Amino acid sequence: MKRVLVIGYVYPEPNSSAAGTHILSLLRLFRSQGWSVEFATPAQDSLHQADLSLEGITTQSIVLNCDSFDAYIKEYAPDMVMFDRFMMEEQFGWRVEKNAPNALKILDTEDLQCLRHARHQAHKAGREMTQNDLMNSDLAKREIASILRCDCALIISSYEMKLLKERFGIDTALLYHLPFMVDMKRLPQETLPFSERKHFMTIGNFRHAPNWDVVLYLQSFWTQIRQQLPEAELHIYGSYPPPKATALHNPQKGFHIKGWAEDALEVMEKARICLAPIRFGAGIKGKLLDAMRVETPSITTSLGSEGMHGIDEPWGGAIADEVEAFVAQAVRLYSDEEAWRQAQKHGTALLHRHYESQRLGEGVINHLLHIEQNLTQHRLDNFIGGMLKHHTMMSTKYMSQWIALKNSQLKKVQIPQSKENGQEE
Repeated sequence: MKRVLVIGYVYPEPNSSAAGTHILSLLRLFRSQGWSVEFATPAQDSLHQADLSLEGITTQSIVLNCDSFDAYIKEYAPDMVMFDRFMMEEQFGWRVEKNAPNALKILDTEDLQCLRHARHQAHKAGREMTQNDLMNSDLAKREIASILRCDCALIISSYEMKLLKERFGIDTALLYHLPFMVDMKRLPQETLPFSERKHFMTIGNFRHAPNWDVVLYLQSFWTQIRQQLPEAELHIYGSYPPPKATALHNPQKGFHIKGWAEDALEVMEKARICLAPIRFGAGIKGKLLDAMRVETPSITTSLGSEGMHGIDEPWGGAIADEVEAFVAQAVRLYSDEEAWRQAQKHGTALLHRHYESQRLGEGVINHLLHIEQNLTQHRLDNFIGGMLKHHTMMSTKYMSQWIALKNSQLKKVQIPQSKENGQEE
């Protein structure tokens, strides 16, 4: 039985974020092979985290910059280690290399953090992102280095695959395109018809900057839709809504901040249209995939649909980058049942063509096993990755060891207190 260690940035929250859904699907895929899977993270428990024990997955709390991880990974002796985002590879990669050198190292990027960050910075500056924004980014240098240090990086978007190969020159042998995996057997046999659906909706973790921007953007032009559809409402769902979000709740104008949804697919299916005017971000947008799963047409931007469909494939709804066009498409699809039904068909076709879990799962497992069987040569062919391990990881290693030593010394310091009043002297 293979032993797989997954080092997570946070505990998976499949009902809170697309990233949570994706990492959980990978954990389930590994378990379906009959492999032993353990999820280790330095993060604290969270409100909406999945109960991994129900999946037959064990969990382990680990500590940053602490030698206790060395003893832990030696004892666990994994055959494969998967890092959930590059920050975890930076923190623990050198320790894995030291204590489990023969383990296959996988990087699950979720989406390219450097791309998302560069777009966010450009958006705040009121301009389009340029390629120089990426090439001059320290975050990009860190993330690309992490990809090169691993044996395989899982890339969720076809756009990001192209960017990594053409702009950053990453060897395709180190990359594997793995979008969201959707179990077609769990799709509903039938969904609510046009006549039984009403209102617009959107959903997304409020802590995720692109999602919060969607809420603010929708609020800025919602009245334009409302003027043409006075009975329609916009329902906004998402975990961890801050006070600044709940303050936008305005039932009189049909603008409803709903907050946490126990079942995202259920509220998605009740709506007639999903609105997602995404202006920055990266990867695949989970809300748009969920809309396809319950046959809810969606209206998004070019960036929102990026990497989710082919150039000549029609979208399951509409794509509009300007407010005027976005409003027009929202009114059209909400009012025209025939156009709405056609959008449903396009979304379902995309779902089956690109996101079928069995085909995608078999593909990535076969790919990982092939690398594992040829690991020595695979690493010899990746000279730059080996060089980065030697130099870059050495600096990370010694910085981490310095912090660990410092922390151990601080624990030995006892602060004397007054016996009379308990105050520090």
